[in-house]
Amino acid sequence: MADRPVPVVEKRLMDVKLGELGTWLGGRDFTPNGLISALRKGHDRYYNKYINVKKGGFGGIAMLLAGYVALSYLWEYDHIKHDRWRKYH
Repeated sequence: MADRPVPVVEKRLMDVKLGELGTWLGGRDFTPNGLISALRKGHDRYYNKYINVKKGGFGGIAMLLAGYVALSYLWEYDHIKHDRWRKYH
């Protein structure tokens, strides 16, 4: 018994080929409820994969902290850029 083909809309992003990307994006739900449910699903997947495990480590928390540090640096980059010392100005 061969596996039946999965519709492009039901595939995960990593399984979509480049030619199918437009069809896959067209099948997404970009309404506010759709975006909230996508965020909730992403949070649940992250939590179940990295946090809610029997024998957990520091990896999930470290990834979350690294993301927070990177985002806070990007948000403050203009402020940091203007505050650095200028030798010849």
